[in-house]
Amino acid sequence: MDGRKIILLVGALFVAAITAFMARNLMVGSSAPSANAVAVQPGQPSKEVLVATRELPVGTILDTSAMKFVAWPEELIEGAYYLQENTDPTSLQGTVVRMPIPAGQPIAQGALVKPGDRGFLAAALGPGMRAVTVPVSAQSSVAGFVFPGDRVDLILTQEIAGGGDGPPLKASETVLRNLRVLATDQRTDQQKDEEGNTVVSPYSTVTLEVTPRIAEQISVAQTVGTISLSLRSIADNSQELEEAIANGDVSVPDDPAAERAMLTRVQAAPVSGRSTYSTGADISRFQRSTVPGKAEEQRPFTPAPNMAGVPGQQPQVAMPTGPMVRIARGNNVTIVPVGQSGAASGGNN
Repeated sequence: MDGRKIILLVGALFVAAITAFMARNLMVGSSAPSANAVAVQPGQPSKEVLVATRELPVGTILDTSAMKFVAWPEELIEGAYYLQENTDPTSLQGTVVRMPIPAGQPIAQGALVKPGDRGFLAAALGPGMRAVTVPVSAQSSVAGFVFPGDRVDLILTQEIAGGGDGPPLKASETVLRNLRVLATDQRTDQQKDEEGNTVVSPYSTVTLEVTPRIAEQISVAQTVGTISLSLRSIADNSQELEEAIANGDVSVPDDPAAERAMLTRVQAAPVSGRSTYSTGADISRFQRSTVPGKAEEQRPFTPAPNMAGVPGQQPQVAMPTGPMVRIARGNNVTIVPVGQSGAASGGNN
């Protein structure tokens, strides 16, 4: 092969390598399309339209941070969009998304269900989830500071009598975690005053989103003891998710879209098991740490007839009751009652 053919071959390989590299960059760099607000050109007629500030999956309870008004071209505005000129965003708080809304896209009226509408609570539930209502008091509901959309843990407090003497065992146990609050009494939104501040009002029931299995557990827990709620921090779910990923309990898929869906699903899932507990002894040294045991029954002692002086018989000694210590010296066993000065001796044992 002459030098000219070698040069042509090397050049062809070089061009092929560059083409493959550019094609790979185009494929890797093209991520999943994200929905953003449509850019309005200068001088183009537009109106303020209510759009989603983030991805809103089915069952999302709207708050003020989930929506905002942005300029939208008039030619792209549909009749079902919420326009700023005739829409009060605070009136949409507590409504539930029944059709997924991508981030940056207008919120259509048909995509929301308002409290009181038919199928409202069913739309708030995720796939395979159930709604269960539990009675609470002002003390057991964090003094009314639990609102729809918050996440709580459920604590069960009970007394365990056991079979012995003494006071029963007092125990408190966190039995369920990461339960989403759907409603307090019949309200699914946060009440606001004229200045826009949240109004804290008492309520007697809380409706939670749970799995069918957890619904059964809550039903039983109400018959076992007293139920109270513990408000979770917003950062708890992210921290627990990071720990689960680090421990290998959760595997993250390579696809970015599948990863986001998995993270959202895991963070929203209620947790049963892995409970923590505290007993009365953890709080006060004068409380029990275990269930009272059954007291040992002591039988009355019936002394045998004294066989002293009878050939071949050993004298019978009355056996003491209560705690005792047996001291063996060869074949001779001495029984010493604890706390007494007397002793009973036995013969060959």
